[in-house]
Amino acid sequence: MLISQSWLTRILQTANPSWSVDSEEFDTGFVRVGFETEGFSSIPETTGPLVIGRVEQIEELEGFKKPIRYCQVNVGTANGSGEQQNIICGARNFAEGDNVIIALPGTVLPGGFEIGARETYGKISEGMICSAMEVGLATVQNAGIMTISDAELASHGLTIGDDGRELLGLSDTIFDVNITPDRGYALSARGLARELASSFDLQFRDPATDPAAAALDDDLFAGLPATESEVQAIEVDKDTECSVFGMRKVTGIDPNSESPLWLQRELMLCGSRPVNAATDVTNYLMFLLGQPMHAFDADKIAGPLKVRRAKAGEKLTTLDHVERELHEEDVVIADDNGIQSLAGVMGGTTSEISETTTDVLFEAAHWDQLTIARTCRRHKLSSEASRRFERGVDAAIINEALDFAVALLSRIAGGTVEEGRTVVGTVERMPTITMYTSRPGKVAGTIYPDGTTIGRLREIGCVVRETGKRDGNGAREIEVTPPTWRPDLTMPADLVEEVLRLQGLEDIPSIVPTAPAGRGLTPRQKMRRAVGRAMAWAGYAEIIPSPFIANNVFDVWDLPADDARRTAIKVENPLESDYATIGTTLLPSMMEALRRNNTRGQRDAALYGIAQVSLPESSELASPMPAVTKRPTEAELAELMSSLPEQPLHVAMIAAGNRQLQGTWGDAEPFTARDAIEAARTIARAAGVEISVRNAEYLPWHPGRCAEILVDDTVVGHAGELHPQVCERAQLPARSIALEIDLDGLPLRETFPRPVLSPFPALLQDVAVVVSQDIPSADVEAALKEGAGELLEEIRLFDIYRSEALGEDKRSLTFSLRFRAADRTLTEEEASQAREAAIAQAEKAVGATLRG
Repeated sequence: MLISQSWLTRILQTANPSWSVDSEEFDTGFVRVGFETEGFSSIPETTGPLVIGRVEQIEELEGFKKPIRYCQVNVGTANGSGEQQNIICGARNFAEGDNVIIALPGTVLPGGFEIGARETYGKISEGMICSAMEVGLATVQNAGIMTISDAELASHGLTIGDDGRELLGLSDTIFDVNITPDRGYALSARGLARELASSFDLQFRDPATDPAAAALDDDLFAGLPATESEVQAIEVDKDTECSVFGMRKVTGIDPNSESPLWLQRELMLCGSRPVNAATDVTNYLMFLLGQPMHAFDADKIAGPLKVRRAKAGEKLTTLDHVERELHEEDVVIADDNGIQSLAGVMGGTTSEISETTTDVLFEAAHWDQLTIARTCRRHKLSSEASRRFERGVDAAIINEALDFAVALLSRIAGGTVEEGRTVVGTVERMPTITMYTSRPGKVAGTIYPDGTTIGRLREIGCVVRETGKRDGNGAREIEVTPPTWRPDLTMPADLVEEVLRLQGLEDIPSIVPTAPAGRGLTPRQKMRRAVGRAMAWAGYAEIIPSPFIANNVFDVWDLPADDARRTAIKVENPLESDYATIGTTLLPSMMEALRRNNTRGQRDAALYGIAQVSLPESSELASPMPAVTKRPTEAELAELMSSLPEQPLHVAMIAAGNRQLQGTWGDAEPFTARDAIEAARTIARAAGVEISVRNAEYLPWHPGRCAEILVDDTVVGHAGELHPQVCERAQLPARSIALEIDLDGLPLRETFPRPVLSPFPALLQDVAVVVSQDIPSADVEAALKEGAGELLEEIRLFDIYRSEALGEDKRSLTFSLRFRAADRTLTEEEASQAREAAIAQAEKAVGATLRG
C-alpha cells in the first residue's frame, strides 16, 4: 500500500503532539512490527520560484488544433515587478478568479524540466500553471490544473505570491508497505498508524470514531441529523452472506464542486486519481479507515435496493466501461431498473456520479471474503475495494464510515444531510479465545515480564478478561476477544504470534538444534539420484515436470476411451482452467517443455524429468474435508489416506533435433528411436537392473518405432519415436523421441559394485546371422547367449544389414562375442566351439542361419 509519511505522522501526533522521526526510523518502525516495505522515496524536488497565483483574465486563442488559453495571472511580488504574469495553458478545468500553482521562469520541475519565458502560439509565455503530476504529487495525469480555495489559503496563512511548497507538502516521503493477505486491516491509515503506535510505544487515538484523531475538524459530526429513520428501502438476501449493509444520503450538493487540495493530495499519494467530490470522499475514507464505500446518484435509483445473487445471463457495464456477463455466484446490488453494482468490486455506469449529480446515496457494507475473491478472479477484475474486502474489513465501523462520508461531502460540496440512516444486519460476534499468559514465552523459549501478554493484546484492540485461574507455574488464565478489525485472530497461536511480533522477533533467542544422527539415503533415494546423474552425464537437461496437464491432451493423442491413463483426477480450483487434470503420465509436461524450447529457437533439445504421477482407481475420486478446528480422528485419517491415489515415481525423456551437431568432426546426427532405447539402458544401468526390449504399439509412440521396456518379463515403460500425428497436433518437431519408465516398478537391488579383474585374456569373435525381418534382435541375442554358455562374458549387437541378396523379408544381425574363462587361458578352439553352439541355438530358437 502506498501512503505518505506525513499523513500517518499527523494521525499519531493527535495523541503524541511532539513525536516525529525521519524516514529511516519510520521504515524501521514498520519492520519492527512485522511489515516489510518495498521501499520509500521522497517527492521529487522542485527548485526555483514555485508560487501561488490567481488567474485574473483568460483569453481564448483560436485557429489552433486544440483549445489554447492565454492567461493573465497575479503572482503578487514574486516576479519582482508586481505585474501580472502572462502564461499559455491548454487545460480547461480552471476559471478566472481561481487560485493556482505557478512555476515562474527559473523553476526546475521534477525530471529536470526547467521553466523559462518563451514564445508559443504567437504569445510570450512567462511560466507554467502546474498540475499535480508536474510537481511530483501524482504519477498519472489527473483532471488537470490544481486549484486552491481561498479558505485553504487562509487556513495556512498564505496569500498570493507566497511559496507554494508548504501548501503542497512537497517535503514528504511515500512508503510502499507490503501488506500480507491475512492482515487486511493494515490497508488503511488507521491500521498502519495503530501498528506504528505499537512500534514506537505511542498512544493511539482511533480515527474511526474521532474526526480529530483523523486530523480533521473536531466538529465534523456536529449538526448531523438524527438517524432513527430510514433513507432508502433495502432488501438483503440471506444467501449473499452480506452481514451488514448501510446507507446515508446527502441532497442538494453543488455538482461542480471539487475536493479540496489536501484531500486530493492524499488520494494521489496513495496512487488514486481524484474524480469528483462524492467519489473522492469514498476513496479517502477507504484509505483512512479501510472501509470501502460506493456513491450512487440517488436520482438514478428506482425503488428499493436489493442485494442478491446474479441471475444467469444478466449483464452489467462496470465503471471501467466493460460489459460483463455475470455468474450466478456473483453478488449484485439492484433496483427496479436493474443491476447497479457488482457488490464489493465495482459500481455500474447507470448510477455513477456525474457532472449533474446533486443527490448522493452512500453505501457501506461487509461482504463475504471468499465470494468477493472468486468474483474478482472470475471476471479478472480487481479494485482497491475488492482488495480490502477479500482480506477482511471491520464491520463495526460501517455507521461511523457513513457519518464521515455525509459530513465530509456536505462540508466540501454543500447540500443537506438527510435525516435517517438505513442499516440491515448485525455485526458478528468475535470468538473468545482462552489461554495462559505464559504461552507466548514458552513458544519463544524466553521469559517475558509479567503483564506483557495482556498489555500487548490490549494494544492491538483485544478485550482481555482474567478468569482467576492459574496454572502450576502461576501463569494467569485469560479470555481474549479479538477486535472486529482482526478476523484473522481465531486461535491461541494467532494471539501468541501477535505478542511475539510486537514484543520484537529479534529478541527471540536463535538456538540451532543439534541434528540427530541420520541413517543416510534410502536405497530408493539412492536409485533416484543415480538415475538423475546418469541422464545428466548422458547429455540430457533436467526439468521439473508440472503435475498438471491439459484437459484435452489424451484427445490430442487419440487414446482409446478405455485407456487407463484417461482415468485422471480433476482439480476443483485449478490455477489454470485449461490445466485442471493431475497427470497420469509425465509425457504431456515433457512435450509441452519441448514445444516451448522449440518455439523459442532451441531446435536441438534433450530433456529429462523425474516426478510422481497420480494413478487413481476412479476419476470421480474425492477426498473428505474434515473440520480444521481439531485433529482428525483415526477413522478420518484412514479415510483421507484411502482416498489418495497411487503415486509412483516416473522418469521421462524427450528429445528432438540433432544429438550431435555438424562440425569439423563430421555431419550432424539426428536423434532416433535407438537413442530413446539407449536412454532406457542408461537408466537401467544406473538403477542396477537388467532390462530387455521388444516391439510394441502404445500411443503416443509410433507403432513401428516403439519398444516395451521389460524387467523380469514385466513392462515398466516404453521408448521410441513419437507418432507423427501426435507431433503435428502437439506442435512438436517431426521425429521427436520419448521415453517413460516407472522407477518404482524397478526391483530394488542395492548392490556394492567392485571391479572384477581376470589374469586371463579374452578372445573376441564376431558372428553374423540372417533372420526374418519380424524377429526381434533381442530374441536373437538371447538365443546366442543361451547357446554360448558360461564362457560368454559379453555380447553386443553392432551392425544391421539388409539387401536383396539376403531376401525380401530378411536381415543380417552382426554380434560381437567376448569369451573368457575364469580359471585358465582359453584356446581358439574352445572359443570357436562356444561360437558354434551359440549359432546352433539361434538356428533352433529363431531360425537363424549363418551369413556366408
